[in-house]
Amino acid sequence: MFGNEAAVGETLRQRGWRKAFTIEEMVDKWAWLVTEVENGYTDMVEEYLNDLFCRNWLHEAWTLLNDRPIIVWTPKIRILDDRFRLTTDYDDGYALSHFFKLPDPDMWWWRRCPRILAGELGESLRSAG
Repeated sequence: MFGNEAAVGETLRQRGWRKAFTIEEMVDKWAWLVTEVENGYTDMVEEYLNDLFCRNWLHEAWTLLNDRPIIVWTPKIRILDDRFRLTTDYDDGYALSHFFKLPDPDMWWWRRCPRILAGELGESLRSAG
């Protein structure tokens, strides 16, 4: 662990996250989700919404971390963010807002819709308009 990562995980758990996640866990989850979206995420819309929260955790953690973990992890997260942007279209959250109250605008990943609309997620987003 770098710097205060353990303390950040515990702080976020106390704020309502189900456990004290590590940065590595959430970066790995974000990497997994980005890959799934690139290949055509097929699970239910509710699962997709739940999976997007890993990026929320990273967003919240960054405000609490000291410099070392930020320096170490930011390049990987930026690459994943760029990949996510390339495989999604900006729709200002129109599609997802039919299923979930969108968080703050600075959580940009909630305002993007996957380009490949596959499986149950695709059916749900297409039916949303």
